[in-house]
Amino acid sequence: MNLPDVNVPPHAFYDMFNELTRPKLLAVGIELGVFDHLREPETAEAAAAAMNTHRENTRHLLDGLTACGLLIKEEGSYRNTPQAQIALIRGEPTYMGEMFLLIMQVAQAPLDRLTELLTDGPPPPEDWLTASEDLWVRYTYGIANFQRAGLARQAAEIVSALPEFPTFGKMLDLGAGPGFVAMAVVDAHPSMTGVVFDQPAVSRIAQNFIDEYGMADRVSVIGGDYRQDTLGDGYDLIWVSATLNYAGPLDKMVRKIHDALNPGGVFVSLSDSVTDEGTQPAAYIFNALPSAFMGEDMRIPQGAIAESMRRAGFASIDSRTIDTHMVAMDLDIARKSG
Repeated sequence: MNLPDVNVPPHAFYDMFNELTRPKLLAVGIELGVFDHLREPETAEAAAAAMNTHRENTRHLLDGLTACGLLIKEEGSYRNTPQAQIALIRGEPTYMGEMFLLIMQVAQAPLDRLTELLTDGPPPPEDWLTASEDLWVRYTYGIANFQRAGLARQAAEIVSALPEFPTFGKMLDLGAGPGFVAMAVVDAHPSMTGVVFDQPAVSRIAQNFIDEYGMADRVSVIGGDYRQDTLGDGYDLIWVSATLNYAGPLDKMVRKIHDALNPGGVFVSLSDSVTDEGTQPAAYIFNALPSAFMGEDMRIPQGAIAESMRRAGFASIDSRTIDTHMVAMDLDIARKSG
């Protein structure tokens, strides 16, 4: 019998199809508050009764979430993994469920019309600054917990390790979101003050968090469009995290940052980037493609930010890739001539 000699196992295709189920299980688990009920071990029957859901289908869902690595099943009872306990319990300061739902919602719309987008091309571009205020509010509160869950502490550790740190007097967090990075960095310093700059709807929320954490005497806010508006001046440190993707022409923005720094000032960029001719890392590619299909390709090649820093006139640039609690990101530290 003459059968084809296949040396490449086909399991990769089956894995791709099976992956379609995973985000839906997570979304439904978040929407139903499954993880709120599984701080301690519970049977599927008890969880279904607490959520008023179908008993057998609840068991199927919990089995699926266990397969996803979000629950632990032992002797018929389910409980959260440490990861789910941190990120998926509503009301906790590190809860990121709403942010995950928003990411899935924003990604799903282009994917649902992908054939149309490939046939007809993307629609006319929309300015992200004109997005609905409700969307920005949801996004900012989601990012707040992301920052509280690790980024703010990591940023403070990065900045406080700089040899110039003791001499810093004033910092700017550009595209700051809810402001926790600036608050954490300023809090690590005995006297430095900070400014958080983001679009107006976001800055209003940042001001609320700054007031809540008692940092209003050291951290202020600017609401505006940093692509067009002045950034201010007199900064010893400018921190930019996952923002240059949205800032328009890279060289123009980096020169603007250079000009806003004091002599000897430091520009720290923490950014996603792509390698392997724009095909890796896979997690970031999958996250960025829905927007790219809509005509908003925000991927930055690895090394592009450092090269832009050189063109802007920074005296020295140090670059490395670091792990964050979401994805690996590029850290570029540029110093202005004194």
